[in-house]
Amino acid sequence: MEKHIIRVEHLSRDYKTFKRFPGARGLLHSFFSKEYDIRHAVDDVSFSIKRGELVGYIGPNGAGKSTTFKMLTGVLVPTSGSIKVDELNPFRYRQQLARRTGIVFGQRSQLWWDLPLRDSMEILRAIYQIPKEIYKRNIAEYMQILEIDKLLNIPVRQLSLGQRMRGELIAAFLHNPTIAFLDEPLLGLDIIAKECVRQFISESNRKLGTTIILSSNDMVDVERLCQRILIIDGGKLLYDGTIEEIKRRFAPHRRLTVHMAEGYSDIWASEAKIEQQEATRITFRFERTVNPQQIIIDLSKRYVINDLIIEEPPLEEVIRELYERKN
Repeated sequence: MEKHIIRVEHLSRDYKTFKRFPGARGLLHSFFSKEYDIRHAVDDVSFSIKRGELVGYIGPNGAGKSTTFKMLTGVLVPTSGSIKVDELNPFRYRQQLARRTGIVFGQRSQLWWDLPLRDSMEILRAIYQIPKEIYKRNIAEYMQILEIDKLLNIPVRQLSLGQRMRGELIAAFLHNPTIAFLDEPLLGLDIIAKECVRQFISESNRKLGTTIILSSNDMVDVERLCQRILIIDGGKLLYDGTIEEIKRRFAPHRRLTVHMAEGYSDIWASEAKIEQQEATRITFRFERTVNPQQIIIDLSKRYVINDLIIEEPPLEEVIRELYERKN
């Protein structure tokens, strides 16, 4: 049986806000009556993550992703429920856990704003007491993957968002963490920066065996990096499983796009329906249980085909279907 490095059971986090009433009477009522509204940021969430997994933690803004991350790292204390991260209670052993974890929050920096990037790394080396040989090896390897070697002497405040985020990743992985919590690490990055960051995350998980929990609103990033996803909405966990399984459950159709050699007046295919047609480009929709090879053979008997492609529905479309069913 594989060991779970993270175990979360019935986790909840509530926020209490003072209830205000409109108008003068409402103001007087609020003064004498201390009533509160309770908001469930995370509501009875349970899951486990095995050592070495790379898991996507996704949901709309305000779903509870960042709140969960803060509880997993000991920044917030749960209202109820239990957490074990590498056999430690995060909010009781926050300092010990910090040495085993790497954290990236897309909107917050752990780098020193006015110092060159190299100086920030040296300070972190001292904080984590990283041996010099490990530090030099990691810096050299990470700079190569993230293409950041020419930026080390530039103050952090002069770096672009993509450059700074690459620096944040190096800072998070510099001490060889066992677990990494990455909250929107690809937010606002251009295509080149995104590819560098994706490669770095994938390599860290594959080569070093780092357990990674990735939060992102970009489903392309999640689909390229993760096999398993957790979907949260309104503080509640809606789904825990593989991307393949969620597509099977909530996207029962696939698509076949065919480029015909010429325009045909009457196009049809057995066990498939035309979803879109533009001149000689036709997109068919068919049930996941149908073998696409049979559709292709059927079309080839009646039409001349130049090119074709079988497409899975994008993850974003599948999750939208899940939310619609929920609502």
